[in-house]
Amino acid sequence: MSVLLEFAMFPTDKGESVSGYVSKIINMIDESRVSYSFTSMGTIIEVDSLEEALKIIQKAYNQLEPDCNRVYSTIKIDIRKEKTGRLKQKIASIEQKIGKKLNK
Repeated sequence: MSVLLEFAMFPTDKGESVSGYVSKIINMIDESRVSYSFTSMGTIIEVDSLEEALKIIQKAYNQLEPDCNRVYSTIKIDIRKEKTGRLKQKIASIEQKIGKKLNK
């Protein structure tokens, strides 16, 4: 099973720049050793179960909760049985069809 989870999470009570808070979440994901892709608008992880994906969300919130009174998050989940490696495969499939590498 492959669970792709795309999310963004950040405090809304800490001013205009919240990169210091977001970096705590990215560091936690990196240390979790799950496959992930960080973008300017969110982060995508790939794990083997919905339970594992939701644990990452809880851990992300736990990074912010001690210092933040209000946290905003968006979450999208794509679950597919009998498939793995979709985080990279989906991009490779499009690159093959258009004949060039993306995300230069």
